[in-house]
Amino acid sequence: MASILVAEDDQAVRDFVSRALAYYGHSVTSVPDGSAALAALSERRFDLMLTDIVMPGLDGVALAAQATKQDPAMPVLMMTGFASEGQRAQTAAGPVERVISKPFSLKEICAAVEEALAARRGKVH
Repeated sequence: MASILVAEDDQAVRDFVSRALAYYGHSVTSVPDGSAALAALSERRFDLMLTDIVMPGLDGVALAAQATKQDPAMPVLMMTGFASEGQRAQTAAGPVERVISKPFSLKEICAAVEEALAARRGKVH
């Protein structure tokens, strides 16, 4: 079981992703924006962060940059419905493991999380 932080401003997507990851046995903390994600990161350590790119205030790219300064080993996955934002995230946010395009399936999002966690375990050992 991994501890996962989900930052997503769309409540329906946030709930869908959180429920899916919890169903697979993960401990999930979900927040509505980048600022709330930074607050959660300052309170505890997470095994992985899954964030939307386009959010009000602190966007996912800026969030990823700040989060990985705090914990360089934490994998960061990003979600977006905008192809141009996905490109921006891949070039601007070096620590991003993968950008997942919306809409995505439950199977797709969970597989991406499992791959990132497995890769992290491989790096840690």
